[in-house]
Amino acid sequence: MSKPDELLVDVAAMVESGHSNQMSLTVVTGGSVITGRLAPEAVWRQRVSEVLTDSARLGEFADIFTATDGPGDGPPTHLHFHVARILQGTVGIPETGGMYRVSIKDVTAWTVGDFSYH
Repeated sequence: MSKPDELLVDVAAMVESGHSNQMSLTVVTGGSVITGRLAPEAVWRQRVSEVLTDSARLGEFADIFTATDGPGDGPPTHLHFHVARILQGTVGIPETGGMYRVSIKDVTAWTVGDFSYH
């Protein structure tokens, strides 16, 4: 989208302001479908940092995700998914859910709720 969807920006702002991680969303971006729950950026960054810290090979990158000045001025520019999957056919990758950061301006379609194949 050349101009981000204002309603989607409002959803992201609500997640950021309420520090909630219960909003389920599915988006289409770059030809991929990502489905899962949104998290506030600070919570998402902390979780990514924890995962990297626990990695023998990637631990040195952990500090990048904790070094932040907090949310920037203005509306959110990204969606921060956790417990999310990229849908591919009849499966979600990874099965256990991953963490994705998606630019709101790159979302071409979205819906409230997540999809699962059980």
